[in-house]
Amino acid sequence: MSSPTPTGAPPPDPAQLLRSRAYLLVLVLGAIVGVPVAAVAYFYLKGVAGAQTWVFTTLPGDLGFSGEPALWPLLPLTVSGLLVGLTLRYLPGTGGHKPAEGFKASGPVLPIELPGIVIASFATLSLGVVLGPEAPLIAIGSGLGVLAVHLLKRDAPQMAVAVIGAAGSFAAISTLLGSPLAGAFLLMEASGIGGPMMGVILIPGLLAAGVGTLIFVGLDNWTGYGTFSLAVPHIPPFTTPTLAEFLWAIGIGLAAAVIGTAIKRPALLLQPIVERQILVLTPVAGFGIGTAAVIFGELTTHSSSEVLFSGQDALPNLIEGAAGWTVGALVLLMICKGVAYTLALSCFRGGPTFPGMFIGGAGGIALSHLPGLPMIAGAAMGIGAMTVVMLGLPLTSVLLVDIFLSADSLALTPIVIVAVVVAYVASARLAPPPDAPPSAAPGAQAAAAAGGG
Repeated sequence: MSSPTPTGAPPPDPAQLLRSRAYLLVLVLGAIVGVPVAAVAYFYLKGVAGAQTWVFTTLPGDLGFSGEPALWPLLPLTVSGLLVGLTLRYLPGTGGHKPAEGFKASGPVLPIELPGIVIASFATLSLGVVLGPEAPLIAIGSGLGVLAVHLLKRDAPQMAVAVIGAAGSFAAISTLLGSPLAGAFLLMEASGIGGPMMGVILIPGLLAAGVGTLIFVGLDNWTGYGTFSLAVPHIPPFTTPTLAEFLWAIGIGLAAAVIGTAIKRPALLLQPIVERQILVLTPVAGFGIGTAAVIFGELTTHSSSEVLFSGQDALPNLIEGAAGWTVGALVLLMICKGVAYTLALSCFRGGPTFPGMFIGGAGGIALSHLPGLPMIAGAAMGIGAMTVVMLGLPLTSVLLVDIFLSADSLALTPIVIVAVVVAYVASARLAPPPDAPPSAAPGAQAAAAAGGG
């Protein structure tokens, strides 16, 4: 994503920009912006976690129940749909990006859109919808960065607005993904940043991410709330991949492409239908998500909460407690969470990353009951393959597996790469062909390119 330049003007010289006084000011501003953005992200995540605990654990007891009633998920999920529908209908903006469309470059977030993004995503995440916090954090960070620039200089250059907006996103997402580098990979792949200007644009973001990580650590020490690390601490050791495991990588990659497409395509088909009757159909979708959770809870010995939420916190427990799951329960979990995931993608607001990782991990664990596939290898390949199908970001997909399963990452990486590549190519073959872009005059094309989608 490069800054537009006047027609016929030479592109900016990266080396000259790095030596300029204006760029040093951008670096300083990026570091300063990282502080409040990281604090907002930290308390946003803490607020979501606290609200989830209150809604699904504390509130049923306060109402006189001895535990969570079997039909309880239907209530908060329907309420979530109503709140999200009202937010999208009446507040400015779109409430953040549409998760069924994956991550894509959309330019800096306007500050006026922040209330809608915060309310829609908080109602989605805190009430159990099957989406994650990464996309809202990216949007909130960008909006706060843009707001900071406008408060300092209302007529700031568009390049400065874009760079500081990106820095805000880096600071917000850095610690959620376990490393500032993971956030950089995600944003770099999603936005298509490249070429000689890549370093110039990324450096303020990396600085903001580093500052944001320090703020997260400091807030943890101050509040005692805890951090949000993704790494799974207790996993079985894995040494050297075998030929059988490489063959499994191909099979898992192909299976993930089919399953991921079966989740994503219906969501994209439902999205315009729901948008036409958003106040009615979004609560219906929420009720459907709750129904999928209730069915799983009633048909298995496991909690309905396994189907709800993003799966970010449940995935480590799933891997560490894999021995306590039967193949039938894992398959039913994938079906119910997959249906809930499709409904969530079609109309709610959150990130698409973690539910895909959870479903992939469950599928890999189920397949590990067959010969030649250790549990941790199956989980790793399933996570990577499903992530790339849902996001379309191969580098990020491999890196997220390395972060999650860091204790075995060096040994697992070769087979994870094979599974990710196979899934990435196969899902591209299964995707419908893109619509041909309408013909436009050269001037209109240039304006569209400068707008940056």
